Amino acid sequence: MKLPKFLSGNTVLKITSLNAVVISIRLVVSVFIQRLLAISVGEAGIANIGQVRNLMVMLTSTSTLGMFSGIVKYVAEQKENKPELAKLFSTATVFVILGSIASALILYFGSSYFSNYLFQTNDFVYVFELLAVIVPFIGINRTVNGVVSGLSDYKKYAKIELISYLLATIAILMGLYMSKLEGVIIAIAIAPIIQLLVLGFVFGKTLRTYIDLKHIKLGFNYKNKLLAFTLMSFVSAFLLNYIEINIRTTVADEININEAGYWTAITFISKNYMVFATGLFTLYIIPRFANIHNKKDFKKEVFNIYKTILPIFGLGMLLVYLFRNLIIEIIYPDFTGMEPLFKWQLLGDFIRLCALVLAHQFLAKRLVKSFVVTEVVSLVLFFVLTKIFIQYYGTEGVVMAHLVRYVIYFALVIFVIKIYYSNRSSKLSQ
Repeated sequence: MKLPKFLSGNTVLKITSLNAVVISIRLVVSVFIQRLLAISVGEAGIANIGQVRNLMVMLTSTSTLGMFSGIVKYVAEQKENKPELAKLFSTATVFVILGSIASALILYFGSSYFSNYLFQTNDFVYVFELLAVIVPFIGINRTVNGVVSGLSDYKKYAKIELISYLLATIAILMGLYMSKLEGVIIAIAIAPIIQLLVLGFVFGKTLRTYIDLKHIKLGFNYKNKLLAFTLMSFVSAFLLNYIEINIRTTVADEININEAGYWTAITFISKNYMVFATGLFTLYIIPRFANIHNKKDFKKEVFNIYKTILPIFGLGMLLVYLFRNLIIEIIYPDFTGMEPLFKWQLLGDFIRLCALVLAHQFLAKRLVKSFVVTEVVSLVLFFVLTKIFIQYYGTEGVVMAHLVRYVIYFALVIFVIKIYYSNRSSKLSQ
C-alpha cells in the first residue's frame, strides 16, 4: 500500500518519524538508566553527572573551535564540488588541531581548579586529566558528525545515534557496577570515542567519497567563513553550558544539593524530548534554509515545519505534564521535589522550539551579528532572571526564568528576521 502524498513527500515528517523511532528506543533505555542512577547515586550524584555533561558539550565546541554548524552549511552547499570540499576540510583539520591542543592543555594543567569548581573537591582531578587525552577524539567526532548532517543523510544519522547511544549506555552500566559515580563519570567522558568508532563503521565508506585525505593539506582557505561560526558556537554552546554549571552551583549553595539534583533531572527529561528536534535542525533546517533566498519561500518553509512538528511536540509535552507524577515515580523515585518544575519547563521548551526553528536562519545564512545579539540577550536574561527569581521562588524560579527568557527571545528573533528580509528587499529594489 502506498503512503499518502503528504507523508511520502514530506521530508520533515520522514526525518521526524525516523528520529521518533530512534529516540523512542533511547527513551526506554534512558528511563531504565536514569532510574538506576537516581537510586544508586541520589540527588547529589545526578547533580554531579549534570556538571560533567555540561562540560562535555563545552568541549565539543572548544575542541573544534566551534565550526560544527559551518561544516553543516558548507558541506550542504558544496557537496558536489570536491576541490572546494578539500579546502573546507583542510581548514577544518587546522581548527581541530588548534582547538584540541588548547583544550587539552587547559584541562590538564587546570585539573585541580576545575575539580574544585565543579565538584567542590579534589577527588575528580583524574577526570580532567583523562578528558585532556580524549579531547582530539571529541573534535574529530564532532567534525565528522557535521559532514553527516550537511549531507542530510538522516538514515545513517539515525543508525549512528542509536548504536552509539546503546554502546555508551553499556559503558555507563559497567562504570556504575565497577565504581559507582566515578565509573559513570568516566563512561560519560569516553562516550565520544565510542561514537567516533561507530561513525567510522557506519559512515566511513560514504565519508571517503567526499573527503580525499590525499588532497587535504593544512590551510586557511575557509578561515574567515568558519571563524564566524566559532563566535556563534562560543555564545550558544560554551556560554550556555557555563551558565548552567553556574546555576546548578548556585542552587546547591543557596538552597541545597538535592534541589540542584531536581533541576538537573528536569533538564535531563527536557533534553530527552527536545532531542527529537535536534536531528531535524542539523539534517534538514540548516541545509534547507541555506538554499532559500527570499522571504516568500522562507515563510512557506517555516509554516511547513511548524504545521508538521508543533502538533506532535505539543501533544507529547501535554502527555508529559499529565503523567508527570508517574514519570517521577518511574524514573526518579523519591525526587518528588521536582514536580512543580514541569509546567514551567514544558511551556518554556515549547516556545523555545518555535524560536529555534526561526533562529537557525542565522546559522544557515551566517548572520553572525544577529545570532550573537539574540543569543547573548537570551543568556543574560536566563542568568539575571534566575538570580532574581530564585530568591523568591527557590528552584522553581530557575524554570520560571527559562519560560520568560524564551518568550522574549522568540519575539526578538521574529523582529530580527523581519529586519533582515526588509533590508534584503530594499537592496534588491535599488
